[in-house]
Amino acid sequence: MTRALPEPTYRRFVAGLGTLSLRPFDLAEDVTTLHNWVTQPYARYWGLLTASVADVHAEYLRIAESAHHQAFLGEHDGRPAFLMERYEPAYDAVGRTYDVAPGDIGMHVLVGPPTAPIAGFTGAVFETIMDSLFSDPLVDRVVVEPDVRNVKIQALNARMGFRKHRIVSLQDKEAWLSFCTRDQYAEAHRMNEAG
Repeated sequence: MTRALPEPTYRRFVAGLGTLSLRPFDLAEDVTTLHNWVTQPYARYWGLLTASVADVHAEYLRIAESAHHQAFLGEHDGRPAFLMERYEPAYDAVGRTYDVAPGDIGMHVLVGPPTAPIAGFTGAVFETIMDSLFSDPLVDRVVVEPDVRNVKIQALNARMGFRKHRIVSLQDKEAWLSFCTRDQYAEAHRMNEAG
């Protein structure tokens, strides 16, 4: 008998693309998939290129045991496609680099390697994540800290409404501390839809 996976906490249908959903990361079922993603060259900024499956399990066990950090597996039409981490900046190293405000939530995203590229997929994933975060009425602003060398995610962040604040030094990287308020995201979303 197959063990049931956690139910999605957020689901969104995207015309021409299908259904994107988020569910709690399942250590027993999802670690091997995530290990396959984080050890590929494109995921170098995730910092786990040389990690073993046991290393990835240990990292996501630590997250699962945290009261201030959660991992979610994103699915595309029921198949694993991306990872989202949501964390409280006040309990993270980034929270020591700026004045954390009530309503701040931190986010990390990693899109899995496509079996066949789909135009607009990464943007749709990012919108799904932002929509899910802002569906929480307690969230007023999303905080990200991408590696300064990761220009692809910085461009995507800007497209979604993030504004760069300043470069900060974290344990494993120099990062662009960036913020996106609910209003900034709504405005960016309107502009993206207008083309």
